[in-house]
Amino acid sequence: MASISNHDSCIVWHEHKVKRSDREKLKNQRGCVLWFTGLSGCGKSTIANMLEETLNKKGSHTYLLDGDNIRHGLSRGLGFSDEDRMENIKRVAEAAKLFVDAGIIVIASFISPLRKHRQAAREIIGPRDFVEIFIDTPFQECVKRDAKGWYKRALNGEIENYTGVDSPYEKPEKPDVHIKAGGINAEEGVKRIIEILSATNKL
Repeated sequence: MASISNHDSCIVWHEHKVKRSDREKLKNQRGCVLWFTGLSGCGKSTIANMLEETLNKKGSHTYLLDGDNIRHGLSRGLGFSDEDRMENIKRVAEAAKLFVDAGIIVIASFISPLRKHRQAAREIIGPRDFVEIFIDTPFQECVKRDAKGWYKRALNGEIENYTGVDSPYEKPEKPDVHIKAGGINAEEGVKRIIEILSATNKL
């Protein structure tokens, strides 16, 4: 018997009778991914949580993918090198894509520091279903908040590859939604996001 060296050649995509459009019709919404990016401490998790709560109360079907939580399971064992960060984003994007096919509004909160990381996520999910939301908070404000003490440790040299300290963060050049969070509270941020997404028919 001949051995099979390339398993991918044996993998066939199976079409299902129930389509994405059927699931979306049942939920009365369009699946999409609202991808939050920004420095640690910028407020993205707080705003993402509040956004999901707001949409849930409006009757939307949502699921929140959080950067820290994902590393307890799907991305357990990955570090913070550029290669591991990219692998983390790819895993999250593939999972989010399945949620979108189920007609779910996915709220993904990840630092995703490099543009190539976010571009990879956009390509996996598909540009029509990917909404980049940049929570733009000044670095010093993020350091001041430092709720978990990570910035202090990174600045003291106790942690390596910490975004914004010894690892770069590349700001989105043309995000779909740009929230300058330094001067507004979370409620105002959520309100602006919903207004912008509704006005552009992305939500």
